[in-house]
Amino acid sequence: MKQLPLDIGLARPPTLASFLAGPNEAAWKHLQLWVASPTRSPVPTYLWGAAGSGKTHLLRAVEQALREQGARTGWLDPSQPEPPAFDERWALVLMDDVQQYTAVQQHAAFSWFVQAQALQRGVLAAGTAPPADLKLREDLRTRLGWGHVFELHVLSEPERRAVLRQAADARGIFLGDEVMDFILHRFSRDLGSLMQLLEHLDAYALQTQRAITIPLVKAMLEQE
Repeated sequence: MKQLPLDIGLARPPTLASFLAGPNEAAWKHLQLWVASPTRSPVPTYLWGAAGSGKTHLLRAVEQALREQGARTGWLDPSQPEPPAFDERWALVLMDDVQQYTAVQQHAAFSWFVQAQALQRGVLAAGTAPPADLKLREDLRTRLGWGHVFELHVLSEPERRAVLRQAADARGIFLGDEVMDFILHRFSRDLGSLMQLLEHLDAYALQTQRAITIPLVKAMLEQE
């Protein structure tokens, strides 16, 4: 069954607290400890895994946590054709979807990496493949792989179902089995998106004074 995209406009900034770790607890705890440490280690961290496994969520969550501490960060992803120069005020550089970097972006990423390490600043990067399999320039690829490396896994359907049920119960929302099946089979496997959908459904159900049913979900989406 075709999965529908989800862009319903109620996204909250990703946080480490809102990350549903499941089988990715080791990476989650590592980043929690790193963010909380008064003397953050400059050893780089690389996350890899399939789409929907939470890589970008974790990068954005760490970025948000440092901002709340008053720190500045640098961000690089494939949407930036001309990356900025490294800023010495950055406490951390974050690099997302590194497997898609152009030659220009790879040059910038390598420069950022070298300068961050020279200043004992952190590097947090993510891609869809382990470092050894990245089709990147060798000097960048090897640097991405010499620190902490964590593989992230997409939660299984039973795990997503359990998490969605727990989140619904915490909100006092009843999701029948048919509604649960509809949501899990029609929408993205990404838990962040599923949590946004649940939040939106809660607000829409309160607004319309209706129980959450499949017709209600369809009616809500028609209004987007």
